[in-house]
Amino acid sequence: MNKSYYITTPIYYPSGKFHVGHCYCTVVADTIARYKRLRGYDVFFMTGTDEHGQKIEKKAKDANKTPREYVDEIVSDTKDLWKALNISYDKYIRTTDEEHIKCVQKIYEKLYNSGDIYKANYEGLYCTPCESFWTETQLIDGKCPDCGREVELVKEESYFFKLSKYQDRLLEFYNENPEFLEPLSRKNELINNFFNKGLEDVCVSRTTIDWGIKLPFDSKHTAYVWIDALANYITGLGYLTDKDERFKKFWPADLHLVGKEIYRFHAMLWPALLMALDLPLPKKIFGHGWLIVEGKKISKSFGNYKDPRIYINATSVDTLRYYLIHEVVFGQDGNFSEELFVEKSNADLSNDLGNLVSRVTAMVEKYNGGILENCNLNEEIDNDLINEVNLVKSKVEEKMDSLKVNEALTEIFKVIRKANKYIDLSMPWVLAKENKKDRLNTVLYNLVETIRICAILLKPFLVNTPKKIFEYIGADENITDWESSGKFGLLRNGTKVTKGENLFPRIEYKEGIFDMQEENIKVEEKQEKVEQVNEKGYITIDELSKVELRVGQIKEVSRVENADKLYKLLVDVGEEELRTIVTGLVPFYKEEELLNKQIVIVTNLKPAKLRGIMSNGMLLAAGETDVVKLLTLDNNAGNIENGTRIH
Repeated sequence: MNKSYYITTPIYYPSGKFHVGHCYCTVVADTIARYKRLRGYDVFFMTGTDEHGQKIEKKAKDANKTPREYVDEIVSDTKDLWKALNISYDKYIRTTDEEHIKCVQKIYEKLYNSGDIYKANYEGLYCTPCESFWTETQLIDGKCPDCGREVELVKEESYFFKLSKYQDRLLEFYNENPEFLEPLSRKNELINNFFNKGLEDVCVSRTTIDWGIKLPFDSKHTAYVWIDALANYITGLGYLTDKDERFKKFWPADLHLVGKEIYRFHAMLWPALLMALDLPLPKKIFGHGWLIVEGKKISKSFGNYKDPRIYINATSVDTLRYYLIHEVVFGQDGNFSEELFVEKSNADLSNDLGNLVSRVTAMVEKYNGGILENCNLNEEIDNDLINEVNLVKSKVEEKMDSLKVNEALTEIFKVIRKANKYIDLSMPWVLAKENKKDRLNTVLYNLVETIRICAILLKPFLVNTPKKIFEYIGADENITDWESSGKFGLLRNGTKVTKGENLFPRIEYKEGIFDMQEENIKVEEKQEKVEQVNEKGYITIDELSKVELRVGQIKEVSRVENADKLYKLLVDVGEEELRTIVTGLVPFYKEEELLNKQIVIVTNLKPAKLRGIMSNGMLLAAGETDVVKLLTLDNNAGNIENGTRIH
């Protein structure tokens, strides 16, 4: 091994629903980890789950579960998703792990004893969905600048971390280490939005939340979830334990890969905490962008998400991984659409890669009985291809080492496309017809060698396809390691080549193709749970429990363009973002009559597109034709929070 390499993703907040946006960061981190292993590094790749805090406490209560029961179910599903994506993590950490809890308590104790934590009364603004404290000047239109939701005034006794003490040290470190924060645009935003206004001390404990880590020196207080979560990067290595071999070996981290919405915590609060603990800082913190659908971040609230396993089951894990890595410029937002997903699969994977492997292996079988033989009758077009192949390894390494992950994949596919063009220029079928066997064998050998080298370079990106390719072209382990990708001509004469199945069958796109796939996935589950209904149409308690009813509050009302009866409502159901619901209430209610009403909605109804707007939920109402009345909460019902489940 050359040296160690430690890479992390943020520990995932267990909301209970997954979409491809959740996968992006982890797939990219997995690609980098696989690449480093292939280069000879001793890699430690850690991910996990952030399981404490007010949001979890509330969601568990709404689901009639203990917080532990609630998070255990979601962690199981999270691990299943990472397995489906072939994520090669070395450790999965949970903030409910006993060793993590003990270490966080020791961290708080160290900070308290050093004077970096002090007790005071907190009065300020708090966004529960983001678990973030804000000042008045940081709000946008009086709302949370991250999620756009309402904030609440919090007054309680708290402990504070002296973040302001580290402002100058942080800026000095940024200046001395210009590659520490990337991309540069996010670093500039951080400095403009926070440092230029002056850093304030951070509230790092709560007395009104029970579900979390209790402070060792004051059990009334629960650790702030962001301190709890950020600490995982060192607690997972055994920091402050007698089993700290990993910490000594892998810290400081080589790369913290995080989403842009939590960049400031990692780029500002985390380095300051490490300075306070007298620990070296990570080598790089990189904030990637979001996946966008129709101009919006992928989200449950917008109804523009599907479980990633739907796309995997409909195509393959490598198809989804390819799209996520190749179609997003690393560090920027990327577009996701099902039509583009199918288009790229057909064009790049089926036509370019799949077709190359299929054509070449078929020709070796047809023209030479499946036996490879190099006669070294190279011409100019051969040398042009071989020179390009010889350069691609260094190009991929250069791109990967500078975290241009999507560009590294592009370099490989440039060679794949060049090989397809080489087939058209060399015309093996004409060489076979004219009985130019030695020249034909040379062309076929050059093509198979190109495929071998490209398959090696694809190993970090596509987890199953390279193995299949090596089987088809008869390449053994000795010539499929990373170093072998820089040496053209390693396949021996007499190697047996076999035409295998199509690597990426073409997909015929039609609207709803993945909706149908979702229904197919659920068929077995539905069949297992169907029970006999009697003549009167009674349903069982199990069937009733499938309908999720929650309290919602209408925050915005607007008319749908070119629709006489439709309103577009933005409804607060206690989630991170407002839900969009389209409803035909125009004949029965004025806009001002609906605004701020607390209503009952079905929240687990499958989203549907109405007049081009994705509607994610259904209101409950009574009546028909001339009179329709919306089911609302009694004004005297008390303070029932938005998102409360109705049982």
